[in-house]
Amino acid sequence: MILESALLDVLPGREEEFLAAFAEAKPLIAGQRGFHSLRLRRCLNEGRGGRFLLQVEWETVADHTEGFRHSPEYRRWRELLHHFYAPFPEVEHYGEPLASA
Repeated sequence: MILESALLDVLPGREEEFLAAFAEAKPLIAGQRGFHSLRLRRCLNEGRGGRFLLQVEWETVADHTEGFRHSPEYRRWRELLHHFYAPFPEVEHYGEPLASA
C-alpha cells in the first residue's frame, strides 16, 4: 500500500466553500479501484487556517496516477476542487512506514 500526500493551500476566504466542494468530491475518489482511505486535515497553526493536508491510501501508485487520474471521476474532481488552490499543490507518493512509535 502507498500513501499519496498533498498540502492544499486554499485561497483566503474560500475555505468553507472548499470544504463543501470536497464533501461532494469525496465519493468520486472513494469508489476508485485500489482506493483504501482518505484523510483531510486542517492546519492548526496560526495564520494557516487555509492549509489542508490530504492523505490518500492506495493499493499502488498506478491506481492513483493511471487509474483515478485518467477516469471521468477525476475530471469532475478537478472541476470541483482545483480552482481553490494557490499555488497548485505538489502531490507525492510514499511507501510503507519504515518505523513507527
